Amino acid sequence: QVQLVESGGGLVQAGGSLRLSCAASGRAGSPYAMGWFRQAPGKEREFVAAINWRTYAEYADSVKGRFTISRDNAKSTVYLQMNSLKPEETAIYYCAGGPKVVGNTGMYDYWGQGTQVTASS
Repeated sequence: QVQLVESGGGLVQAGGSLRLSCAASGRAGSPYAMGWFRQAPGKEREFVAAINWRTYAEYADSVKGRFTISRDNAKSTVYLQMNSLKPEETAIYYCAGGPKVVGNTGMYDYWGQGTQVTASS
C-alpha cells in the first residue's frame, strides 16, 4: 500500500504563486508515476500534471508555462510549483500515484486527501 499526503495549499491573490508537496510513504515506496489533479465545486476532477521516475512529465494545456512539476525520488516527494494562478483554478488539488504518466484518473491507484487552493480575484 501507498499513502499520499499533500501539503502547501492556501489562499493567494490572482497572479500569485503556491508550491504544493506530496509525500509518499508505505512499504511499496513511491509510485512510478505521480501526478496532480484538481476538482472545483460542481466540476469533474481534471488532470493538471504528472511525472515519472525518469522525470518525464506531461501537463494539461491550460497550465503549460505556468506550472512546473518536479520530483525528489530520495524523499519520495513530488512538487507542483504554480505561478500566475487564476481565480478559475480555485479547487481541491489531489496527488495521485500509478504506473504510468497519463491524464486519465482511472489509471491511478493511489490518491491523497487533497489540499485546497484558492486564488482570489
